[in-house]
Amino acid sequence: MLPSAAIIVARFLRANGYNEAWAFTLTAFLKEAGLPPDAGSTSKGDLTIEQILQEKKTFDLTVNFEKLGVDDGGWHVPAPTTPVTVTSLPSSSNILNATIEQLVLPGQTVAKPLLLTSAADRRLNMVVPDPKAFEVFRSYPDLQDSPILDTTVLDRKYLLVSSMSGRIRLYDCRSESLLDERKDHTKYVVKITSWQDSTKAYIATAGWDSKIVLYRMSVSEGLNPRFGEPLTVMNLPSNPEAILFIEHAGSPRPLLLLTRRDSTYLYYYALPTLTGNVREFCLLGKQNLAPHSNAWVAFTPAAVALCPTDPSIVAVSTSAVPHMKLIIVRLLVPPHISSVAAAATGRSEHMTEIIPHSTQELQDIHVTTQASQARAALVVQDRESAAILVQCSTLAPQTQYSTPTLAWRPDGSGSRVNSDDGIIRGIEASTGKLVASLEGHEPGSKIRCLWAGRVRITEGDIQIDEEWVVSGGFDQKLIVWRVQ
Repeated sequence: MLPSAAIIVARFLRANGYNEAWAFTLTAFLKEAGLPPDAGSTSKGDLTIEQILQEKKTFDLTVNFEKLGVDDGGWHVPAPTTPVTVTSLPSSSNILNATIEQLVLPGQTVAKPLLLTSAADRRLNMVVPDPKAFEVFRSYPDLQDSPILDTTVLDRKYLLVSSMSGRIRLYDCRSESLLDERKDHTKYVVKITSWQDSTKAYIATAGWDSKIVLYRMSVSEGLNPRFGEPLTVMNLPSNPEAILFIEHAGSPRPLLLLTRRDSTYLYYYALPTLTGNVREFCLLGKQNLAPHSNAWVAFTPAAVALCPTDPSIVAVSTSAVPHMKLIIVRLLVPPHISSVAAAATGRSEHMTEIIPHSTQELQDIHVTTQASQARAALVVQDRESAAILVQCSTLAPQTQYSTPTLAWRPDGSGSRVNSDDGIIRGIEASTGKLVASLEGHEPGSKIRCLWAGRVRITEGDIQIDEEWVVSGGFDQKLIVWRVQ
């Protein structure tokens, strides 16, 4: 237990001789503070004013190292703060995933919002997002052979689900039938993401077997899509953590943004084409989120989310311990054509072939090349550092076994992060300040999943778009947070 401020002051007075030459000072203070005459005696390990001042200096120094933005509007209000616990679920189990998607229901032609939630008991529940009841529309106990870790929706009709067993399945929500399934991973498929245009769709899955699997399927009207054989499979040096399709100017196909464990980089991959004999991902470039760090691995970018108002900006929640760090960064998307050409020839666009004619020329070229490489590396580091808009501590406790996640507010004014203490924290995007704390889960429980966005609800005869936050955790609670 920490001593009182009066005891610490008494220790300072006694340790600095105020009980001798200026005895009246210590005596008067003890009498004024109501302390016994022997108060302030110190022994090894006791807290002193000097230690407090040193800790304050250390704290100020760490704050100076954090990169914070400039306040330009800040966290918009009103914001969701009122918890509503969904009690209609057919069973109680740890919540693994929760999201609200637009789906075409059986017998209907117009997509409606549904709250999709999966749990450790393998169930996938579809809940009608009506704040009056939250009725369960469908509950599937055996849609997968193991707990569902992630879901995504294709063309507002087809539901894709990934599982702990490594199996992915494609489900038609209109006819309530299973269309296709694949098992190209050997263990947990932690992420599944999709991108589509009018004729085709790309599906990418990330598994903890250190693989990324890419599928290409047709989404023509009147034909049910199928996974088919993978377009390509990429083996990684470590397990992938986050995958995301991003648009790329000058290319009809998206890029795949990837992060992996024990690496501080964002990796940009071009998708393989259907022409030619080689169908592999092409690494266009990478962006370091810790460009000036001297540590081998400072953290792992565990979750990445695109800003809803500016797709060139992402928020990244990291594996930093004991508290999660949040990074808001502008994407430095590499050029498409020149990088692919450079990769195809096996040469970097910055390399120059020089043929030396003597040993001295070889030494001179080696020195010059090293110096130019160092200057080029510094330029890249400065550019990567300038791209980091905000870097801050969220104060959300976590361990090396945690699963960090985050969700942007729909207006882009901030993001929310999960934690292992049962509290959802809101971080202002412009400053990196902690501005909101949502407490509805059991204290000390792990919050596993987050979703944030706008939901159209009916109040009387009026339809309004209301901002919601959905959270689920290992306290077996599914909570919808609404504006009060």
